[in-house]
Amino acid sequence: MLTGAACRQDMHNQPKYLPLRESSFFGDARSARPLLPGTVARGQLHEDALLYTGKVNGADATIFPFRIDDRVMARGQERFDIFCAPCHGRTGTGDGMVVRRGYRRPPSYHDDRLRGVPVGHVFDVVSRGFGAMPDYAAQISAPDRWAIVAYVRALQLSQHATVADVPAAERGKMRE
Repeated sequence: MLTGAACRQDMHNQPKYLPLRESSFFGDARSARPLLPGTVARGQLHEDALLYTGKVNGADATIFPFRIDDRVMARGQERFDIFCAPCHGRTGTGDGMVVRRGYRRPPSYHDDRLRGVPVGHVFDVVSRGFGAMPDYAAQISAPDRWAIVAYVRALQLSQHATVADVPAAERGKMRE
């Protein structure tokens, strides 16, 4: 008796529709129902325009959408080394490994033109691509793209810093 009860097929024979199959139940003969107006897929409600577009009132943002700390910078460096360094090089000068193999050289992050662009512009280029650079929105999450932008700004500062950029408490540790 116990053996016979274990052979029931209730879980295997469920009344259900397979995706995109015909249905005699609905008048339009479709089993997949159209989405209601205003429906947003889970995880796709991008209400924070600054975080997801890099823009404030339609213009490139000059601020970051969250606080930049050591954890964000470490994540930015890690993501930069994975996604950006092959073309831009580890220091952002545009001498990455694929460039050495014949790929088109990207501009150096240390050019005055790129040092002066708003952070929202850099985010937009990482997200949507520009020229020969592909877009990375599908591969890199928005917070990680911002972390990369923060790391790019740190690279730029590292090549153009002055003594005035060093906090007063740290200046005593510097060698002449």
